[in-house]
Amino acid sequence: MTSDNRIGPPSCGSERETLRAFLDYHRATLAMKCEGLTDEELRQQSMPPSTLSLLGLVRHMAEVERAWFRRVFEDNDAPMVWSDKIDFQAAYDASASTRGEAFAAWEAEVENSRRIEREAESLDRAGYQPRWGEEVSLRMVMVHVLLEYGRHNGHADFLREGVDGTVGA
Repeated sequence: MTSDNRIGPPSCGSERETLRAFLDYHRATLAMKCEGLTDEELRQQSMPPSTLSLLGLVRHMAEVERAWFRRVFEDNDAPMVWSDKIDFQAAYDASASTRGEAFAAWEAEVENSRRIEREAESLDRAGYQPRWGEEVSLRMVMVHVLLEYGRHNGHADFLREGVDGTVGA
């Protein structure tokens, strides 16, 4: 990690501005954790039997973005990115993946998620979560995805330290 160019969330802001900013902050954190590493380093796994890697986290978060924004608000039947069924674990297998492939998919899903959020009239917009069989609000989706990033960025901290000793934000 050579630099920290993340934009922190506002100290005071509307609910929507705050959720949006925290999501983008955590998205930037994941990208920053991967900065400056080769494909091989990004595929480096944590410890047996885990297959978790930084590249696997990027792939997983592409699935999360798709499952919680695209599938909920646009196309309940949209296929997942790396599996024919709803299998979030499939994304963790980054053994044949590259930075280019994983980041292209993740960045495309992030941009789609941002568009969906921007176009929604309010955080009360309802979408249908097919895995749960019920409606959920945009507010709930943004909080859920934010929690996903928070948990997985914690994993990214340990993974990055294991790759090259880099610690910190």
